[in-house]
Amino acid sequence: MLSTFARTVVPLLGRLTVTATGSARTIAPGSIVAPNHTALADPGLVLAALHGLGVEPVVLATAGLWKVPILGRRLIREGHIPVHRGSGSAAAALDLAAEALAAGRVVVIYPEGGLPRRRDSADREPGTFRTGLARLALTTGAPVVPLGHAGARRIVSGGRVKQIAGVITAPLRRPDLHVHLGEPVHLTGAIDEATAHARTAVEAAWQQAVGHLPSSRKALNPRAQT
Repeated sequence: MLSTFARTVVPLLGRLTVTATGSARTIAPGSIVAPNHTALADPGLVLAALHGLGVEPVVLATAGLWKVPILGRRLIREGHIPVHRGSGSAAAALDLAAEALAAGRVVVIYPEGGLPRRRDSADREPGTFRTGLARLALTTGAPVVPLGHAGARRIVSGGRVKQIAGVITAPLRRPDLHVHLGEPVHLTGAIDEATAHARTAVEAAWQQAVGHLPSSRKALNPRAQT
């Protein structure tokens, strides 16, 4: 349901393009996809891009979504994994993710955890990574596909009123959106080392995504504006 919603709605909100480095266009079963997290709209970009590559992933998401009528039941039915942030049961989500990987599913986990606390619409580099991604990858040996995306904050950012206005006007504004998948990486070593490695890979993918936005290319090349 999430993938169907994403592939239907995202094209209405903006112009989405997707690129991949080397073998990343084919995501192997049992892989972990690690995106940067910047706006409420970015899961739609991620799922729409993965659907275009033939991937229907299991997503780790905040447990509050499971309380939403109808949505919660569909999330359970489709095998997505609730994360109870700040609770003693948060680690249980990683156990369920490991089971999904062992079954050949592709798992999406946001290494930053929550959204950045800022109101501007600019694209910025990923923030501090939590250790969940590294622990999952080190425990399972699963490859990590770094995913960078840009443009989601041009759909929705700021306070609640601005966010609603952004979604309503997006079909008219048609902001540019881009997703880039980097080469899979295998995390090794201590958790801190693996976490740093993962962040470097995701930031590199994010830089690629930002560079593919027409507005970014114009900023780098003033002649493009003439």
